[in-house]
Amino acid sequence: MQTNLLSALRDTDAGREADRILRSCVHCGFCTATCPTYQLLGDELDGPRGRIYQIKGLLEGEAPTRTVQTHLDRCLTCLNCMTTCPSGVQYDRLLATGRGIIEARVRRPLVERLLRRALRLVVPYPRRFRALLGLGQAMRPLLPAALKAKLPAPGRLGPLPNRRHPRRVVMLENCVEPALTPAAVGAVIRVLDAGGIEVIRPGGGCCGAISEHLAAGDEARGFMRHNIDAWWPHIAPDAAQPADAIVVTASGCGAMVKAYGHHLKDDPSYAHKAARVSALARDPAELLTAADLERLPNPVAHGVPRRIAFHPPCTLQHGQKLMGRVESLLRACGFELTPVRDAHSCCGSAGTYSILQAGLSEQLRARKLDALQQAGPALIATANVGCQTHLAAAAAVPVVHWLELFDPASRVLS
Repeated sequence: MQTNLLSALRDTDAGREADRILRSCVHCGFCTATCPTYQLLGDELDGPRGRIYQIKGLLEGEAPTRTVQTHLDRCLTCLNCMTTCPSGVQYDRLLATGRGIIEARVRRPLVERLLRRALRLVVPYPRRFRALLGLGQAMRPLLPAALKAKLPAPGRLGPLPNRRHPRRVVMLENCVEPALTPAAVGAVIRVLDAGGIEVIRPGGGCCGAISEHLAAGDEARGFMRHNIDAWWPHIAPDAAQPADAIVVTASGCGAMVKAYGHHLKDDPSYAHKAARVSALARDPAELLTAADLERLPNPVAHGVPRRIAFHPPCTLQHGQKLMGRVESLLRACGFELTPVRDAHSCCGSAGTYSILQAGLSEQLRARKLDALQQAGPALIATANVGCQTHLAAAAAVPVVHWLELFDPASRVLS
């Protein structure tokens, strides 16, 4: 793609990166075949190629408009297009640049500004989020059906092990997962312990993804630095016993933590630390083997349904490039995975997308649940808190984190 970036951008690091990404796009259109919003809307401007052209226009001096902002907002950041792209276009970085430019120059309507601000003030802060969630659960009988469906029933963390193991990992505490799906957090800790891995919980909080996706990059980097400060005594190369990895239970957060090195590459105080964090970040599926899981009571023999559907979150298969990893573990442990058409497609959760783009999100969820439930599974397993709660709000069968299947203390076994 030929480019002519503004002179003010051309010689900056951000401008050079954007120019390189734009030039790598060959207009082939393969990305449109797997883009969820293009499939729904049929509008070129709501597909990756169309959004790339719009961002190119911004970088070349075209006036940013509310229309362009709307088309960029509709992107789920599912990264399906990056898996499909034969040219390796780093669409996610280009999108972040475009959203940052337009956020600074196009004023949103008041309701949008208030909602986005409220999300940034509540969701990344566990205490605030837990308090608001608790209030909603207490008032559940009085809520409209649509809002009631979005609220999960109160969950339980369960008893946690305190054994020491030679293998040690630091755990990202996350912001919403401990409140929304505490059973998943407990399951990961107990299953890792059974696999001979000690989990250290030094604090920290939101990974920064919420702020990053809402075009608040400086705020996102603040969350990243906070986490690095909490983890560093346990992961520094000169620590007494450096942890082997940083485990991230939610695949969406995992994709973000693995990108810390990129986001903080220009920070002289944190660049080297962020690079180490990215190198150590692991999804549970990267830490556990089938042999580890086979040390646990056999789930199927203890009442867990054998025939299940697995929904691989976009952040697991497209963000972290771990396509098929969980499925292989589940099959090796005796589960029968039902066929799911278009397994690569997004469920519509995408962080705050299900709130900010509710109409599109619900359409995508309906499609995904139809595909997941068509073959009659007894339950649906997944690997991300957003996908889990989003699908569970409308699914006809239980939706759980896949490691809950192996957890003796899990409600799946009860």
